[in-house]
Amino acid sequence: DYSLIIVLNAICVLPIILFYNSPAGDNLATNGLPFPWSKVRLPNYIVPVHYHLLIHPNLTTLRFNGSVKIEIDVKNNTNWVVLHSKNLKIFTATVLDEHEAHLSDKVLSVLEYPSHEQIAIFSPKILTSGEKYFLYLEFGAPLSDGFYGFYKSTYKTKAGETRILASTHFEPTSARMALPCFDEPIFKANYTVRIRRGPSHIALSNMPLEQTVEIGNGLFEDQFEVSVKMSSYLLAFIVCDFRSVSGMTATGINISIYAVPEKWHQTHYALEAALRLMEFYEQYFNILYPLPKLGECIWFVPYLSFWYLIAIPDFQSGAMENWGLTTYRETSLLYDPDISSASDKLWVTMVIGHELAHQWFGNLVTMEWWNDIWLNEGFARYMEFVSLEAVYPELKVEDHFLDTCFGAIGRDSLNSSRPISSLAENPTQIKEMFDTVSYDKGACILHMLRNFLTNEGFQNGIIRYLRRFRYSNARNEDLWDSLIKVCHFICCLFLSYIYNSASKQKLMLTSLSLQTCSEEDFTKIMYTWTIQKGIPLITVKRQGRKLYIGQERFLKIVLPDDPSCYLWHIPLAYKTSHSDHEVKHILTTKSDVLTLDEEVDWVKLNSDMNGYYIVHYDEEGWNALTELLSANHTALSFKDRASLIHNAFQLVTAGRLSLNRALDLIGYLKSETHNVPLLQGLGYLQSFYKLIDKRNIADVTHNLKTYILQYFRDVIDKQSWSDDGMVSDRRLREEVLSLACDFDYPPCLEKAKQLYNSWVESNGTISLPTDVSETVYMVGAQDDSGWAYLLEKYGVSMCETEKSKFLSALASSKDSEKLSRLLHLGMDGTLIKTQNLPSLIYMVARNPVGHFLAWDFVKKHWNELVEKFPLGSFGIRNIIVGTVTQFSSTEELREVEDFFKSITEQVSELRVIQVATENVEKNIMWLSRNLETMRTWLQQRLN
Repeated sequence: DYSLIIVLNAICVLPIILFYNSPAGDNLATNGLPFPWSKVRLPNYIVPVHYHLLIHPNLTTLRFNGSVKIEIDVKNNTNWVVLHSKNLKIFTATVLDEHEAHLSDKVLSVLEYPSHEQIAIFSPKILTSGEKYFLYLEFGAPLSDGFYGFYKSTYKTKAGETRILASTHFEPTSARMALPCFDEPIFKANYTVRIRRGPSHIALSNMPLEQTVEIGNGLFEDQFEVSVKMSSYLLAFIVCDFRSVSGMTATGINISIYAVPEKWHQTHYALEAALRLMEFYEQYFNILYPLPKLGECIWFVPYLSFWYLIAIPDFQSGAMENWGLTTYRETSLLYDPDISSASDKLWVTMVIGHELAHQWFGNLVTMEWWNDIWLNEGFARYMEFVSLEAVYPELKVEDHFLDTCFGAIGRDSLNSSRPISSLAENPTQIKEMFDTVSYDKGACILHMLRNFLTNEGFQNGIIRYLRRFRYSNARNEDLWDSLIKVCHFICCLFLSYIYNSASKQKLMLTSLSLQTCSEEDFTKIMYTWTIQKGIPLITVKRQGRKLYIGQERFLKIVLPDDPSCYLWHIPLAYKTSHSDHEVKHILTTKSDVLTLDEEVDWVKLNSDMNGYYIVHYDEEGWNALTELLSANHTALSFKDRASLIHNAFQLVTAGRLSLNRALDLIGYLKSETHNVPLLQGLGYLQSFYKLIDKRNIADVTHNLKTYILQYFRDVIDKQSWSDDGMVSDRRLREEVLSLACDFDYPPCLEKAKQLYNSWVESNGTISLPTDVSETVYMVGAQDDSGWAYLLEKYGVSMCETEKSKFLSALASSKDSEKLSRLLHLGMDGTLIKTQNLPSLIYMVARNPVGHFLAWDFVKKHWNELVEKFPLGSFGIRNIIVGTVTQFSSTEELREVEDFFKSITEQVSELRVIQVATENVEKNIMWLSRNLETMRTWLQQRLN
């Protein structure tokens, strides 16, 4: 019946007509036809359920081919399937019914829309809502040359042979570079992976190997267990020839550490740390490691699950939390006790703790969209500290946490900062979300919340959150809802303070009404921290027993964005000269008045830096605290002492406190015995020196160096050139001796040269003290023969931690030709791997001889750098910030602005440009406000 055929054809063609006549028709596919979808984010009417993936990387031709059969759930009737694909050639596209029969006997055309990294497949037969279908595609591409998608990595053996492996890195939006997929975190699905490889390699994926099948032509196919339900960015697969070391937890989790065969001996510490941290997390979260039971036995012990950690020779970031198969930069996983320092050990342990925390925060429960990536990264960063403090107390990770919050404040006190939860739609914007705000500020806000809710309340709240949203997605408000449900009483206490603060009424704890507490109220409270950018400044004025408290946004450079428009709900905690315990209060208005129980000599707000805010006292308050530090600094905790120093110098930068007063505050440091406040004060003096030195202001530079060496001589002289002592002692030694040699302190140079010469005479076979080895190399690199020898040793070293120390030393040379050679070696990528180029550029830029050299290099090679490190990536951000923030004059600022204006179309979306230029403005302002003060202060002290 021709009439029926006409009707059926009309039904099939109608969707095309509708799409082509819609606004989406303005978006043309590569073949010139209108693309049927106009938005960056995928439509939600088709949902992936299960991917059946076959992948075959050819490590000779450096290409891969694959096929994927995706079971899809159709929510609305449609003829179109829109999904992601980037740089893939699609050979075949077919839609199958639930019996895997073809819906059409014709080859289906594929429309490509590269600007959105999407493809569309048209089915002549309507896909009906509620029916089961499969989308089958065959595809291929070269292995990527970068660090995203399915990419090539190489390493050299001791014999000089170059070997190749293939590895993946998909977060945030690069799974689409390895297979056509629905590459958004909300589209969780199961994955069945098969990988073809040669006999000399192994294959790894998220799940354990089910079986290996020989398929002929010298090829094997490894077939893996079905994965848990997960987002596409967590999928991973690797083909390599690595070796591993394994161990098992008490709950039967088999943990294996993989590395290049000749670096196998560097994996043992990572295994120990992974085993101990896994057992901690299972107890803390009260949820067993969330990969399913495998039903096997090893050595008659029930084998419940597994976790693979693998060190990849080419890797841009620190690590990646792929479920069950976490990938690491070698410096973040491998530890050689003969070469690696105490700081290296702390770093490896923290990164392992971070990635393991992600198996719950990020993998088990995933943010709904990238605007809430802090739910992944902020939690994982904070759990680094929680886990290490419990499992490795000797590493003193709490010392490092203050630096984390200080770093967050440095970014958050700029106008170019952003809210923790921010809009991010396209891949460039999404990549930029992986920054200090998501990681460090997120961790500091969680610490403040935990300190207020109590450890137990916080822990119970996140357990409820994880249980409620396991194997699914969550948003900001879902976390607050979980915390409020289990912390009901504490939340009501919080709100009762709020409701009564206006009338200044005191409320007895026993009279609290549980009925006043609601999820909506608590969410509003927390939104002041997550959807509002910036950090509060608390002003304090004491008159008798009254404390007059105010809040505003703290800004280093006040711009038209009025800081008085900001309001936070701030849990304050303070100590006084007459109280041994914290007094807590909630500030929810622009100002408030607190009444002390008695007259006091001093008040210190933000006890132990548990709150995320800066404190500015009146003149009497600063005088009292300065006198206290001078007379009895141990009356305050080391955290309070460090935060006082930090706050004072931050206020100097903002023009709110005189440099004289801040310098007087640290006058007590000769008596300081704790490394954290000591390094905080010393670090500020060193940063001022570097800033002034780059301006070639000879008299101030000379006097400041002289003052630092004279004032801290006792601290320097008592440092031993060894690896003795606690981790905190070793960290102090590393920093102080590095500074002393950098400042040409004769005893330091003499000892370093002696150690360096002994090391060279042994042809590098003797072991230098690990904590001072980098300082020794830096001193050795200052003459031609020493520099050449270090470059030679760099080329043959089998330890990436050692190589990073060599590279830092090479970049400290005062010879511009040597620095230029280093930069070109980094760009070439053979001797110095491309992954190290951003940090190399930063090393050269912070060298007074190299900061213009590095900037000129970046301008000249900008297009090549962007090819290697995509816009928004950590690499390109590190390059921009590392070079630009070294500048401190209006001429340099104008040059920076002119350069980025010349490439506006390319970088218009990059927030990091604003961050970098605002830092230059901050440097300019600091010098204009404080240079003469510094000059006079130094002259007075030295005279």
